Amino acid sequence: MTPRIPAALLAVALVGAACGGSDDTGAAVADQPVAASSAPPTTTPVPELDPTPAPTEPVAEPEPDAPTPEPTAEPTPTPDPATFTVEVPDGVEVELTPLLSVDLPIAMASRPGSDSLYLATKTGLVHEISVAGDEASVVRTILDLEGQVSGRSEQGLLGLAFSPDGSTLYVDYTDVDGDTVVGAQVFDGDVLVDDDSVQPILRVPQPRANHNGGGLAFGPDGFLYVSLGDGGGAGDPFEVGQDPFSLLGTILRIAPQPVGGDVAYAVPSDNPFVNGGGAPEVFAWGLRNPWRFSFDRLTGDLWIADVGQDRLEEVSVAYAADGGGNGANLGWPDVEGTAPFEAARAPSEDYLGPIHEYSRGDGCSVTGGYVYRGSAIPELFGQYVFGDYCTSRLWGFASSQSQGALGRYDISGGSLPGESLASFGEGPDGELYVLSFDSTLYRVDPAG
Repeated sequence: MTPRIPAALLAVALVGAACGGSDDTGAAVADQPVAASSAPPTTTPVPELDPTPAPTEPVAEPEPDAPTPEPTAEPTPTPDPATFTVEVPDGVEVELTPLLSVDLPIAMASRPGSDSLYLATKTGLVHEISVAGDEASVVRTILDLEGQVSGRSEQGLLGLAFSPDGSTLYVDYTDVDGDTVVGAQVFDGDVLVDDDSVQPILRVPQPRANHNGGGLAFGPDGFLYVSLGDGGGAGDPFEVGQDPFSLLGTILRIAPQPVGGDVAYAVPSDNPFVNGGGAPEVFAWGLRNPWRFSFDRLTGDLWIADVGQDRLEEVSVAYAADGGGNGANLGWPDVEGTAPFEAARAPSEDYLGPIHEYSRGDGCSVTGGYVYRGSAIPELFGQYVFGDYCTSRLWGFASSQSQGALGRYDISGGSLPGESLASFGEGPDGELYVLSFDSTLYRVDPAG
């Protein structure tokens, strides 16, 4: 049985080309490897910020009578973990409804106050999507970074998110040099984004072309979370996993400041290393490739899937009830899942293990998903839905903080070819979508 994870998070899923394995030899992008502690963000001085961020005023002027939404929503109270129990459903059948053909869809986001979906492609485009019934259409392309991203290996445009008030679009991509860039662009919803005005707020050198991470999401605390892999290669060759001073192999937690200001972002005052001992931006470390992570929209729990190397794929959860800025050491490369990675090394005392793991008999590259909070499939409500890139199988499992993960079951629906399950998306209504490298956007629907 895998250990229950208390106050932290665990790793993430890798994208299409981001399979695990001992041949992780992403081509070098730099002549010399990046040292473990030499990947600082390119920002102006980083101020410390109280845990609850102040509302951020959008640069664009709002409509005269339109109130500016608060950027931070109050999270829904979490059930008492000592009494909350779950039951494994007898069976859940789903089907994947193809909605739209689009080249290499890789990330999806919703904009607060809008019914549209926003879909990113690995090649560098962001499309606004309208869904009507069983069909979807591209309303317009709001961002074109095709000339500014590297498409090598696991690189490209990898993630996107909107600020809690919907005023700013954030993207995570690898630039033409192969380095990770998190950029921001003011977006009022009415005009097309000018890609020349995307402002980099964070830049991290990448020594190789794989394990780039790329996930972006705003938490219920209003802060932006950013995932970064360990720089590529096999066995953590740059020794960043257990170095909290490195931004590689981590999930960062920052508070972006207004675009165009003197300071790109602030650091929450309850981040684990804000007073020293590591990079102040780091929230979690010990990650191999946290490709995809998500927040449960009902409880605020943070779910992370981390791609393994040769043996185990893992899913972990940081429970909102345990507090916000605790952080966590997720173990890589001391352990892969719950198994020692190198016999001579033992995990540190602060290691937190996965809530679920699976071996190479079931797949080879976990694709993290969401806790389902939609209404179309009632029996799936509250279940964590995820999958595997190599096999394109979809799974769900019930869980609670007191019981851990229970009864994983297959909900594949049989619609995807192997090596195509790139990512999941969540709509404004809580319904789930599958982004496949067979160039299709699917919706997860009840079978029949």
